[in-house]
Amino acid sequence: MATSNQSQSQFQDFLPVMADKLGGDGLIEELCNGFQLLMDREKGVITFDSLKKNSSLLGLQDLSDADLLSMLREGDFDGDGALSQMEFCVLMFRLSPDLMQQSEFLLEEALEQEFNNFQH
Repeated sequence: MATSNQSQSQFQDFLPVMADKLGGDGLIEELCNGFQLLMDREKGVITFDSLKKNSSLLGLQDLSDADLLSMLREGDFDGDGALSQMEFCVLMFRLSPDLMQQSEFLLEEALEQEFNNFQH
């Protein structure tokens, strides 16, 4: 899908550099900060409207509505039409194949940490 490839090119060089500089915990913290910037404050998730409104904060202002919707659909695992923090982080890793090839353990570590946080 062309939209996915376009979105992919926005991130694939960015996340590996962040991972190298920040390490696993630092990268997860930065992804969480990105989520906070994009989320709808009232709903606590990223909606199409909040993504469109705040996308320029992450340099995504050139993406069309169709691109933004495609990004939301690609990351929306539970089908609620929005991205939770976990869905957003997983999507960012999926859009960065270089990062996944170099350090798949970062995603597993993040998922385990997030799972443990929800259990406590």
